[in-house]
Amino acid sequence: MSIPADHLDRVAARLRVTFDRGPGINDATTIALPDRESVAQICRQFMSLLFPGYLSAEPITKDRLDTYLRSHLAGLESTLLDQSARALRFRARREGGEVTVAQVQAIVAELVLDLIEVRELVLADVDWAFNNDPSAADRETVVLSYPCVEAISIQRFANRMYRRGVPVLPRMMTEYAHRRTGVDIHPGATIGESFFIDHCTGVVIGETSRIGKQCVLYQGVGLVAWNPLARDDAGELTRGQSNKRHPDLEDNVTIYAGSTILGGDTVIGHHSVIGGNVWLTKSVEPYSSVRAQDPGLVIKQRKR
Repeated sequence: MSIPADHLDRVAARLRVTFDRGPGINDATTIALPDRESVAQICRQFMSLLFPGYLSAEPITKDRLDTYLRSHLAGLESTLLDQSARALRFRARREGGEVTVAQVQAIVAELVLDLIEVRELVLADVDWAFNNDPSAADRETVVLSYPCVEAISIQRFANRMYRRGVPVLPRMMTEYAHRRTGVDIHPGATIGESFFIDHCTGVVIGETSRIGKQCVLYQGVGLVAWNPLARDDAGELTRGQSNKRHPDLEDNVTIYAGSTILGGDTVIGHHSVIGGNVWLTKSVEPYSSVRAQDPGLVIKQRKR
């Protein structure tokens, strides 16, 4: 069977029709959306500023640190200005209104200033990981090899962006971290200082969760919605922070592997321990211990 000479033209023409309905294309000649490559660059630039010399082969010395910081801050600021403007103008086009260069510059200036607080929080996270994991040889090993450092760090910065009203971009950043680490933390989640996720893989933390200080989660933990499809009187999904869908953890809570905590009204009291493979839809008092009943296991001796 021979392929017609114009088959690609015919496929392209039919494919073209599908772009007339949204989502269409990311049209740079009108108002472009943020792009994934640039968002990944923001995350890499941000992490390089938090931990100079840890994440690349670029040699860093104390004598060069000031120059390094200024150079990388300038690079991050430039990418943030471009991508934040795209996100804000896209929302303005959809909802009506206008975004000025001065507004974008003011938001980005605050975000760059947020780096100081974020680094202090991340250093506390590293300390908390080191203090809660006997396999951690030193804090440098935690930074170099623990996926929770990258996931939590990027979420903390994305959360500042989320709180300052930048759309799209914060979620893209946390999804970049999700793809790299296996940890899915929504940028809207509020996380207190000293937070550690051991092993990381499969952890999900929803948009309206609030996590207190000095909490520890293990792999496969979910802080998720019990009724994610709640609707308003008009039948539309209630979205964002206005719909409290995800549980809260007070200070010093530990949740072991495979447990799922559900519901916006669910609060885990401080200094509580939730055992592995627990399914929990109601609040527990401070200093509680929650565990599932031992399953009915059948153990037989195999023939040698």
